[in-house]
Amino acid sequence: MAEIRNIADFNDYLESLLVQNESDDLEFKSAAGGFPGSFWETYSAFANTEGGTIVLGVQEKNGKYFLDNLTDEQIEKYRKDFWNNVNNPSTISRNLMRKEDVVVGNYKGFAFMLFFIPRAPREYRPVYRTNEPYKGTFKRNYEGDYRCSEREVQRMFADADDSRPADSRILKNYSLDDLDKEAITHYRQLFKLSSPDHPWLSLDDKELLRMLGGYRKDRQTGEEGFTVAGLLMFGKTQSINDVECMPHYFPDYQERLTEDEDVRWTNRICADGTWEANLFNYYQRVLPRLQAALPKPFKLEGNIRKEETPAHVAIREALINLCIHADYSVNASLVVRHELHRFVFSNPGTLLVSLDQYYTGGESVCRNKSLQKMFSMLGVAEKAGSGTDKILKGWRETNWRSPIIYEQQGPDKVVLVMPMESFLSEETKVKLTDKFGFLANSFDHHVLSVLALACDEGSVTNMRLRYSLNLHKSEIADILKRMTQKGLLVSEGYGRGMHYLLPPKSPDILNIAPLEANVATSEANVATSEANVATSEANVATSEANVATSLQSKENNKRVKQRMSSEEMKQLIIDICNNWISLEELAKRINRNATYLRIHIIPPLIKDKSIEMLYPGTPNHPYQKYKVPD
Repeated sequence: MAEIRNIADFNDYLESLLVQNESDDLEFKSAAGGFPGSFWETYSAFANTEGGTIVLGVQEKNGKYFLDNLTDEQIEKYRKDFWNNVNNPSTISRNLMRKEDVVVGNYKGFAFMLFFIPRAPREYRPVYRTNEPYKGTFKRNYEGDYRCSEREVQRMFADADDSRPADSRILKNYSLDDLDKEAITHYRQLFKLSSPDHPWLSLDDKELLRMLGGYRKDRQTGEEGFTVAGLLMFGKTQSINDVECMPHYFPDYQERLTEDEDVRWTNRICADGTWEANLFNYYQRVLPRLQAALPKPFKLEGNIRKEETPAHVAIREALINLCIHADYSVNASLVVRHELHRFVFSNPGTLLVSLDQYYTGGESVCRNKSLQKMFSMLGVAEKAGSGTDKILKGWRETNWRSPIIYEQQGPDKVVLVMPMESFLSEETKVKLTDKFGFLANSFDHHVLSVLALACDEGSVTNMRLRYSLNLHKSEIADILKRMTQKGLLVSEGYGRGMHYLLPPKSPDILNIAPLEANVATSEANVATSEANVATSEANVATSEANVATSLQSKENNKRVKQRMSSEEMKQLIIDICNNWISLEELAKRINRNATYLRIHIIPPLIKDKSIEMLYPGTPNHPYQKYKVPD
């Protein structure tokens, strides 16, 4: 059993879990009748997605949670059952767990267990039940565990085999006639600019492609021919879309530089038949349009005007990453969206590494190694890693909010959002000044950066800040600790689940003297006193969080009732959500606690389709908003 060194923090963590609904990284399971068999489905789902926490010994009824009150004998038996089964391939294909990942706790006299399931490394996926991967592989979405399709399992097996990259497959019956001669000629010109004396430049097209990985011979079978990489990079559109190659391939660039909702886009570049839409041509057409939108300050290095800034490098890396990391077998498009205040890069497939590994960089894990090589020979691709460091550096030096990457499902997509907005916008300045008064102007850069991110995205974590601040995680941990002690932030969660929010109410004293860690805890608790967890019957559901005072509703010029039924509140939300609105703004308008709305009111409205999400595949998206369907 893992040692719990800080029982107060642990109890806070358990309480925070028990006031949440199950989500994409949290699952409650009753163990009153024995160790639940469905545990292993969720284990598989978390391992194949982004990890998560299983709370064993809690049952849910009608949106309320009750503790099983496990005995010491049950705890010991379940602990043995778990370790026996997690090491049994007939139960689960892979043991990912360490001793410290299993925690037994006691909350208000009720014992239960927590299992912190990590994301499986690429080479261990899929993680599946029994000995049948095509029937026992699961993934996680907001609605719970779902059984993967045979195609999804095949893609995971393919990604796990690093010796056979996806783009190295030899295509049958393809010839030079399937390639775009002009694209190859243009590639040679750029290659020569990058490496004027490179010996490959003297080779004919077929031999050049052989050196680049666009043509190869399988030494075991003797088969040879053009590869998927060769066609994706230089092929004719019709040849690429042939069923033998990549029938779902569709590169798309959508430019929407207007706030007029009736305008779908102001410019578009896609495979419309007017050009050969291979990756090289797509890159050559899209990159100039993206970089033209960036600031281009006049800068001299020696006597040479240098116009490429770190932001230009960042955009280039993001576009190349889009091309070389995509899973082109997925039925989804390769999309770049250029909007007024941000760029969005969306490629089909999943991340081959965890989010932490992605941002840390270093080791190169690429799905399409030959495509990566083709771009790197032009001197424009980062082969040593993911290029993430250049992306983050470019945005940080431009003083824009740090990029965000996340995964979507159905179909699988990896989405990178690069906001073209100051990390401290005028709106954020106003919010922080309202919260902290004149002292908001005295915070140092790191503290202000943390507060701005927490204000814009709702909460921050140590991991998220590692991508925004150029600091080590231990330095960030120290900053978060001090900010929490001084009342600038409120912490929620425990261990890997710890996150930090702005306090609901403005602290009375800041930066004048060190404050005790428990200052204003009654004010800084996101849940109100009416949201206390657990009754004498072990009911851990929260009651209605009525925190409202009388406010004038902007929508109907009537006072919002201090107490109202859930149905009245739902109807009020429906009336308000005629346009996209964030949870924070919604909570302000109806004067209710945002956490309570997120947990108890919003989910049923989404389930019955009374409202919809701006990002339906990612319920916890930092820019999530809600609206009544059209």
